[in-house]
Amino acid sequence: MLTTTIINYQTNELQEKTLKPATGIQGEYLIGRHPSCDLVLDSPVVSRVHGRILCIRGQCFFTDLGSTDGSRINNEEVDVNQNWLLKEDDIIRIGEFVLLVKDLQLYGSNQEANLVDGNSPGIKQWTKGEITVRCVQVINETDDVKTFRFVAEPPILFSYKPGQFVTLDLEIDGKPVKRSYSISSAPSRPHTLEITVKRVPAPADAPDVPAGLVSNWLHDNIKVGSEVRLNGPMGKFTCADHRADKLLFISAGSGITPIMSMSKWLCDTGADVDVVFVHSARSPQDIIFHQKLQLMAALHPNFKLAITTTRPELDQAWSGYTGRLNEAMLAEMAADFRDRIVYVCGPNPFMAGVKGMLAGLDFPMENYHEESFGGKKPSKQNKQKAAATTPEPVKGDNRPRLHLVESPSTSNEPTVVFAESGKEVSCDAEDVILDVAEQEGVPLPSGCW
Repeated sequence: MLTTTIINYQTNELQEKTLKPATGIQGEYLIGRHPSCDLVLDSPVVSRVHGRILCIRGQCFFTDLGSTDGSRINNEEVDVNQNWLLKEDDIIRIGEFVLLVKDLQLYGSNQEANLVDGNSPGIKQWTKGEITVRCVQVINETDDVKTFRFVAEPPILFSYKPGQFVTLDLEIDGKPVKRSYSISSAPSRPHTLEITVKRVPAPADAPDVPAGLVSNWLHDNIKVGSEVRLNGPMGKFTCADHRADKLLFISAGSGITPIMSMSKWLCDTGADVDVVFVHSARSPQDIIFHQKLQLMAALHPNFKLAITTTRPELDQAWSGYTGRLNEAMLAEMAADFRDRIVYVCGPNPFMAGVKGMLAGLDFPMENYHEESFGGKKPSKQNKQKAAATTPEPVKGDNRPRLHLVESPSTSNEPTVVFAESGKEVSCDAEDVILDVAEQEGVPLPSGCW
């Protein structure tokens, strides 16, 4: 059985369709504008028989049958006669119609034994610690953002709080590297775990600054079938620990990922919570999860979406907000913002601006929560010297250790000492320790990035 939600964005009509094979094993469903199709999409841009969904041996495939206008799945063009394996949360775009794959309950000769019942006492739960996962899908959210969907083998249920993160344990160019990413999936869908990663180029005004090492490596190397070791879950940035009737989510750029996890969880569980989701992106094409957010807003009356773009392009149609988030914009998006619990995530300058704006508007700051997704910034030329005295390492402890020391009297610059390597580095007070460590070649476990 396959359940899909269909939305026509021109008429705002919404319907839900369940496709169920008569045999319980196999079925074919035609999609098009002709009345004889199993799923009729009445639009001139939809071909008479546009495509089909074939369910066979426990799997469902979408095929474009040579349509005039084409089909897209998860923002990717579907080739004619290509059998595209469907998974839950896939988004099929046909003309002005969007089809969200909501539920897959398929039983076949090879699938039935592998289905995991979330209530089964025999299935294990992952609540903490290291685990090896396998990539089963890579979704292109935007031109420079990908979602990596993972499962474990044998199957387990991923248990975590929405908004938490995991730490990936990788080997890049022969060196161990750890980096943490917020979980973008929701614990209400426990069979898979997702992270959403943005490719990070070197800053245009500082080409000597290294590009995002791990994020770019993931984009270039993780494919379907790739295995990754991760640890977690960790983090306290979650709405699950704070009961509230009204929430205000504010995000920018890739800071949307933990906010999306919380939003999915609230919608999936039918929580009686009024949510306003405010997101800031550079341009319409840079809006991560755009179609999914629109579907959530259409399906859930208590979920309001407001998006602003800071650098709209002239050749792109955009009817939403334009410009940086400001007081007037916030008052229009959520007039009762003072009555809400606020969660903010994005680049450090963005969060500082939002925090300052809310404080200036007499928002009760005890209801303010944030998670940093700061980017790298150019560092000045660091001075390096051997530490005069290096503390003896603890036997059996191979982790790098940090010691903050007072700067010499001749300088007001803070200094970081990496005791294991004997490196002493001068830096700015605003520098992130991880950035300093990477620039000096010192591996450190890290938090969200």
